[in-house]
Amino acid sequence: MINASIIGASGYTGGELLRLLTAHPEVEVVQATSRKKLGEYVYQTHPNLRKQTKLKFSSPTALEPTDVLFLALPHGQAQGNIEEYAAAADYLIDLSADFRLRDPDLYREWYGEEHTAPGWLEKFIYGLPELHREELSSARYISGVGCNATASNLALLPLRQAELLEAEKPILIEIKVGSSEGGASANPGSHHPERSGVIRTYAPYGHRHTAEVIQESSLENVSLTMTSVDLIRGALATVHGTVKPGVALKDLWKAYRGAVNENPFLRLVKARRGVYRVPEPKILAGSNYADLGFDLDPKTGHVISICAIDNLMKGASGSAVQSMNLALGFEETLGLEFPGLHPV
Repeated sequence: MINASIIGASGYTGGELLRLLTAHPEVEVVQATSRKKLGEYVYQTHPNLRKQTKLKFSSPTALEPTDVLFLALPHGQAQGNIEEYAAAADYLIDLSADFRLRDPDLYREWYGEEHTAPGWLEKFIYGLPELHREELSSARYISGVGCNATASNLALLPLRQAELLEAEKPILIEIKVGSSEGGASANPGSHHPERSGVIRTYAPYGHRHTAEVIQESSLENVSLTMTSVDLIRGALATVHGTVKPGVALKDLWKAYRGAVNENPFLRLVKARRGVYRVPEPKILAGSNYADLGFDLDPKTGHVISICAIDNLMKGASGSAVQSMNLALGFEETLGLEFPGLHPV
């Protein structure tokens, strides 16, 4: 069995890691830290884990050596203690934004501050297996992924792989997100009376996850628009782009079928009848799957690509465990087979 520990296990992504890893056949969670919940059973914070574990939250200052260390900390905290964390484990997986960008100048541009451990940026592999499967199989340091960037990058994946896009034309991405993206700590915008029933655009452009999309897609002319909707889990990215002259619907079918056949957690959703004819986050709650869909206006070349995910799973903890599986030589899908629920 592989020993795993989680720093910052009382938040939503930490809770998802606990849920996945306590059921993982090759992993034993030996430590879960939280300053605020110190000494409490983890199931008191994550009630779905009752009878799943008797682990108690420990102090992050009493970190013990482990095989795999997951960092589920707020942005900016991991980089300040990276040497300590790396010394405590053979494999390090950071779910924050601290090590997602390879270029310190890009980090400064999008996060408005200097990176405190720039020498570590190039050591981390971006933890989205659909883009970096080969590199992850030999990685020791793995960065988490931005949930909105993940939905965007996966929506773009079939179009990029098949080289169908007019790269110089604008790529406009509208992302609708649930409230769990705000994390477990309450703020005025996540207060239920203010959040319930909303369709609220909170970042028309300039969202930080744009940097990840630019980095991972190699597309420069990209803009993300973020809109909160009345949903707890889930993110839905709708990409608007332009295909190259001569690209037809049959070319899109080939590209998307190829992408889903190559990746165990990608599914194509494009049906002519039924309720769920296009990707929808609701049925993906708790699942590591990403559902893809597309359409094309043959007169103008306007292509629409859609990706639905659970932001806490494929957009965070699920991709982290999937990356761990690859790094440790396990079956990629191990512990991640849950398909979601219907109805919800």
